Amino acid sequence: MYKSFSMELAGRTLRVDVGRVAAQANGAAFMHYGDTVVLSTATASDKPREGIDFFPLSVEYEEKLYAVGKIPGGFNKREGKASENAILTSRVIDRPMRPLFPKDYRNDVTLNNMVMSVDPDCSPELTAMLGSAISVAISDIPFDGPCATTQVGLVDGEFVFNPNAAQKAISDLQLTVASTREKVIMIEAGANEVPEDKMVEAIFAAHEVNQKVIEFIDTIVAECGKEKHSYESCAVPAELFDAMKEIVPQEEMEQAVFTDVKQDREENIKKITEKLEEAFAEKEDWLAVLGEAIYQYEKKTVRKMILKDHKRPDGRAITEIRKLAAEVDIVPRVHGSAMFTRGQTQICTVTTLAPLSEAQKIDGLDEAETSKRYMHHYNFPSYSVGETKPSRGPGRREIGHGALAERALVPVLPSAEEFPYAIRTVSETFESNGSTSQASICASTMSLMAAGVPIRKPVAGISCGLVTGATDDDYIVLTDIQGLEDFFGDMDFKVAGTKDGITAIQMDIKIHGLTRSIIEEAIKKTREARMYILNEIMLPCIEEPRKEVGTFAPKIVQIKIDPAKIGDVVGQRGKTINAIIEQTGVKIDITDDGAVSVCGTDAEKMSAALNMIKIITTDFEEGQIFEGKVISIKEFGAFLEFAPGKEGMVHISKISKERINHVEDVLTLGDVVKVVCLGKDKMGRISFSMKDVQ
Repeated sequence: MYKSFSMELAGRTLRVDVGRVAAQANGAAFMHYGDTVVLSTATASDKPREGIDFFPLSVEYEEKLYAVGKIPGGFNKREGKASENAILTSRVIDRPMRPLFPKDYRNDVTLNNMVMSVDPDCSPELTAMLGSAISVAISDIPFDGPCATTQVGLVDGEFVFNPNAAQKAISDLQLTVASTREKVIMIEAGANEVPEDKMVEAIFAAHEVNQKVIEFIDTIVAECGKEKHSYESCAVPAELFDAMKEIVPQEEMEQAVFTDVKQDREENIKKITEKLEEAFAEKEDWLAVLGEAIYQYEKKTVRKMILKDHKRPDGRAITEIRKLAAEVDIVPRVHGSAMFTRGQTQICTVTTLAPLSEAQKIDGLDEAETSKRYMHHYNFPSYSVGETKPSRGPGRREIGHGALAERALVPVLPSAEEFPYAIRTVSETFESNGSTSQASICASTMSLMAAGVPIRKPVAGISCGLVTGATDDDYIVLTDIQGLEDFFGDMDFKVAGTKDGITAIQMDIKIHGLTRSIIEEAIKKTREARMYILNEIMLPCIEEPRKEVGTFAPKIVQIKIDPAKIGDVVGQRGKTINAIIEQTGVKIDITDDGAVSVCGTDAEKMSAALNMIKIITTDFEEGQIFEGKVISIKEFGAFLEFAPGKEGMVHISKISKERINHVEDVLTLGDVVKVVCLGKDKMGRISFSMKDVQ
């Protein structure tokens, strides 16, 4: 039965149609927010997938270019692989919802969001987030929801909820917060150095808005919700745990786990696994889930020791950061490089500078963003964690980590007018044991400074973890979590920023939400750690951006010309500008407002190109001195080329102070001579003189 529900959300109407389309999905919500339309569906398999020890959730966000009246480019003229924005949106939908499914659920679940129409003032990403939450809530798929999501902007010091296009363009904050009825379950933010207390205020202002949306979802579920289906639990049998503890006592597991060397810990767990496999050799049903059982035993051991005894696996204090190191210029000939090491996490970032024409072009649903001048790419090879597998290009995790680091650094980059370069940083993970994304922010900051990029302030990043007990006030927040604490803990709270405020946040959790006190403590601890990393490690390594770009980096010089003269510089079908490029070997970019950038590595050739452009865009006036090349000789004089497409003539009587009978007596083709402009002759033509040059 088709039913429609609506509410006012941030001054616009949110409408949800249930039962109108996609009836064969377990749950479907046809979402309308303003003129934005997204079809959100949730489907689940009938039976669990065999042979897995995780919940197989897949989240898709499909951008259909017809939604903004575009035909896709390329030969196929149809949508191809997911864009970076689509991948990041899928991750933001996945992160808050995954913990709300049962931990022992192994049925495949797919959440699909198809964007069919885009209203620039009504975010399709937000609409999809709400649509996924509603489609699962009304379905028969087990889910401990509902949950809701709100976006927050900061315009002129005031919070704006679910900002429109104009507000986003001037906002100092791009914050996304997801909540359940009681707690915050996901935070994602990019910010222009927003102070910590202001960020906390924004998070919980969004949490309040989420409560109104959850009330709206409750009304939909009450009328259209299906009864949740039963499922085959994949929980580890309690008797297996009891048998394991007899063979491997708690003390033995503690001794195996608590070491500061990841490889030693893995070797210890390997020996325990072999011991248990031998003991349970005749129990095939137990062997099938033994890996999961050992994981849970190890997890319980680590959590108990941290929460009750305040003892971390590597022996650190709760707020202690692992050993840090930083260095720059580790790779020769590149434009800038730096390496940052934190314990067994090591990142090398390389910076490359190029003309603005090398900026990345974006073909997506956001009409406001058509190109990207700064690109941060993050790579995570298998050797960084001691594994072997072929490289298949960046996955969703790598794209997400790169985007997080990019978001953290954009607020401190110089404008294109201040620094007319396209900038790419690539973070290579050499070794990984926790929070490589934040290490890449530290390495990238130093690499940019080493490359001579005049960033306004250095940025550092760090991650906090969490272990919770039975009650909301029984918890410990851990500074600088390593991989084991991330795997077995309840939270990965990443915060990056300068000394003056936050530039990026990404929060992942595995529990049903965080209280305000946990979030405030995490933000406080990350600031303390950030300041230590900045002041004690990064700035002593490189105190400020270098004054000039490196030897191997392209040099760029900018001049302004009259926009009306752009056509003269370009020439018919690009003939003039291509001639300049061919003669000098430089790259030339011209913007619509007359900003001309000349890029090259040879200062002399760059100067020659600039001189040609200046000549082309300058009207010849009496008294001006020019240097031209003889390109044609006639009986009555010689024609000179001063720059591609800019020519003039010297009459035979103006070539020499002495009388000559033939132009060839003084000039030959290819000669470069100085001349002075005499102004216009009787016929209105510009004439030049060699003999009157002072």
